Amino acid sequence: MKPIENKCMLITYADSMGGDLKKLEQVVDKHFSRELGGIHILPFYPSSGDRGFAVVNYDIVDPAFGTWEDIDRLGEKYYLAADFMLNHVSIRCEEFKDYMKNGDASPYRNMFIHWNEFWPNGEPTEEDLAALYRRKAQGPYMEFTRDDGKTVKLWNTFFEEQVDIDPYAKATQDYYERNLGRIAEHVPLIRFDAFAYASKVPGTSCFFVEPQVWEVLDISTRPLRKTGTQMLAEIHENYIIQKKLAEHGHWVYDFALPLIVLHGLMTGRTDRLINWLHICPHNQFTTLDTHDGIGVVDAALLMSEDEMQYVSEIVTGRLLDGYEKLPAEIKEKAPLLYSRIAKGEGKVKMYQLGGTFYSALGEDDDAYLLARLIQFFTPGIPQVYYVGMLAGTNDFDVLGKGGNGREINRHNFTVEEIEERIKMPMLQRMYEAMRIRNTCDAFNGEFTAEEGPQSGDIRMSWKNGDSIAVLEANLASKDWKITYTSEDGEKVMKR
Repeated sequence: MKPIENKCMLITYADSMGGDLKKLEQVVDKHFSRELGGIHILPFYPSSGDRGFAVVNYDIVDPAFGTWEDIDRLGEKYYLAADFMLNHVSIRCEEFKDYMKNGDASPYRNMFIHWNEFWPNGEPTEEDLAALYRRKAQGPYMEFTRDDGKTVKLWNTFFEEQVDIDPYAKATQDYYERNLGRIAEHVPLIRFDAFAYASKVPGTSCFFVEPQVWEVLDISTRPLRKTGTQMLAEIHENYIIQKKLAEHGHWVYDFALPLIVLHGLMTGRTDRLINWLHICPHNQFTTLDTHDGIGVVDAALLMSEDEMQYVSEIVTGRLLDGYEKLPAEIKEKAPLLYSRIAKGEGKVKMYQLGGTFYSALGEDDDAYLLARLIQFFTPGIPQVYYVGMLAGTNDFDVLGKGGNGREINRHNFTVEEIEERIKMPMLQRMYEAMRIRNTCDAFNGEFTAEEGPQSGDIRMSWKNGDSIAVLEANLASKDWKITYTSEDGEKVMKR
């Protein structure tokens, strides 16, 4: 398998670019082999829900997508990342079914977190519930009736098809060892999904609780040490958490960048962006869009509440404009287009914004291209969501089918759609910039960012020996110029 490289990475579902892994390989080989160094394939295992994130087992690739041979073949050409759900399993997995069947006699009984056993007095106090970092309005639990007739209340952070697991239980650690060891044989990078929720302590937020979270990390990374496979933690919260992980030597996500870039392009201001560029970790994967949406909580402490609200209102306004144009029968079935979260004293805040990043910018080609250029020059490895790779627009047609509102940003592209979409002149320029990002040695050197002489000016530069790459741009006018070193000497690319 190819090791991790400092080159742009695609993130996609196994079936979202052509229909399966073989078609994905054909599309990337034909159209993006120079633009992409790596591919993060979202959960490709058999799953019972949440578009792959309720994994039934990690033994095989879902036959609808392909086989491990398809994964390995991709891994010979591109460095790969795969997901592991550290916090939960599917209620259809063999371990949970065994517990439902055999009850307290099941060897997997303690793998699952019993609500009444977790709290010292059997149930949480009002203060305990208010302190929880909650993804659901009700408490994070579900009730299940075992085959022996006993009803048990188990910890459930997310969706109905998932149930949380206890990282301290031997059965869970065996589960980690077996499955992480298998995945690590095929990929150099494993993303720990919902990592922060795996540290649960009564009386706390049960979200990235220290020092327990470092114990959980030690337990879960043991199976990776044999192969040297690296870990990328998926955590949506303020940058302080990301910096702590980065300081421990782990890869992290730059989920703050999307809202900060939107704010800069919507206001013409550079201060929030430049401040972040000065303090952000460098061992990170940068993002503008994800399969979950555009993070809001991630920009906390880097933007004011008013600034985050300003951007959120513009993005949701554009979402609702499209929603209002839908036929009444579709609107009646349409799910929520953005998400909220309860944190600290039960206060509810905007969590993520729905829709594609291209639509969030009003489908403005100049703004979108500049946003991508900023991402490519930001410290870290650029990760581009497949919808963003094609400047996809909000898929309102899918809303009539009900389901999850996040599907608006999860359109599955046929090969024909892809071949038509990539003809966009703006995307051709974006792909050119990706090729520069992948081949210019300056991006392996030192980074600086500073304001320019005019309001809205920003200068982002990389230098490695004699090699340079400089982006000079204005966030208000959307004008930009890239100066970079190539094999043929110094070159310029500009709007």
